Amino acid sequence: DLGSLPIIVGVILIALIFGLVEPLFFSARNFVNLLLQMAGITTIAIGVVFVLLIAEIDLSVGFVSGVGGVVMTLLLRESATDWPWYAAIGAGLLSTVVIGFLHGVIITKAGVPSFVVTLAGLLAWSGVVLILTTVLSNAGTITIQDPIVLGIANAYIPQVWGWLLFVLVIGGIIASQVVRQQTLRRQGLAVKPVSVLALQSVALTLVTGGTVWYANTDRGVPVVAVLVLIMLAFWSFIAFRTKFGRYVYAVGGNPEAARRAGINVDRIRIQVFMISSFMAGVGGVILASRLRSVDTNTGGGNLLLNAIAAAVIGGTSLFGGSGSVMSAFLGALIIASVENGMGLLGLPSGVKFVVNGLVLLVAVLIDAFSRRS
Repeated sequence: DLGSLPIIVGVILIALIFGLVEPLFFSARNFVNLLLQMAGITTIAIGVVFVLLIAEIDLSVGFVSGVGGVVMTLLLRESATDWPWYAAIGAGLLSTVVIGFLHGVIITKAGVPSFVVTLAGLLAWSGVVLILTTVLSNAGTITIQDPIVLGIANAYIPQVWGWLLFVLVIGGIIASQVVRQQTLRRQGLAVKPVSVLALQSVALTLVTGGTVWYANTDRGVPVVAVLVLIMLAFWSFIAFRTKFGRYVYAVGGNPEAARRAGINVDRIRIQVFMISSFMAGVGGVILASRLRSVDTNTGGGNLLLNAIAAAVIGGTSLFGGSGSVMSAFLGALIIASVENGMGLLGLPSGVKFVVNGLVLLVAVLIDAFSRRS
């Protein structure tokens, strides 16, 4: 079981290729920009991972994220509603959760395939974004003025806090690995060799420490990177350490067996689509903060493609029951690195789409061959 090793090797190869062709790719400023560029994709891809784990698909996450970002921005306007930032963000996220619940109910209770329901959602919610940004606001582009919301994706933590975060992250990961090893050993299950754990811990320490140090040489660690790290840790805990997470994997592996085991399959599916839409809303808030505004195309473009591609490229199976939340981060890192490198090289949009499509195709082929073997 190579786990995420092939993805890590792929990231290294991509970095070497672009770094050798364009030295600016390795600059500290571009490194921090890369962390900012992948934050929104990673967040939306986390929700997509849960949907793929139950062998479903959600094609609406792009414009659902747009709905969340636009609702938040409309409520923040001083000339109209002037809601506080926390209430506006909460309302935006609540609207996306309701959307996810609606999708889940139609899919489970009406028996309509998720592909059809979420495709209809893609069209419908794109229309809602257009209505909200033109009819209700009388403007095509709505800027964000609230400093707290703007700081989500445009602020950086002090260097001391960055190193403190590094210590907490490394300490927490190593402690969790040690506890897991002891638990497996008590249950008489196979455990990783101590040498492998030590090597993984050293590698993780070097990578994380290098990330903090290199970011501090420019503007520092972005606040949004810390938020993404918290979300990765939280949803990884939900997926691997809770009953709900085990049920998700069970439903994705064999829904009929899960039903016979007493799992409420419909409820799990509805909850998963609510998670997908909620994380899309969080991603919409992050993207709106980074762009400092929303417009009629918010949630459009290649956002949907990148979010789904990130989950699949990171190692989540399209056939359900296999994958992890961390795959969203790894896949988003590859997607953002490729787009960032091609942007520095000044390649046209057509070439970018072709390259991203080929990368996604390779990831799907690897998944299909590995399941066959």
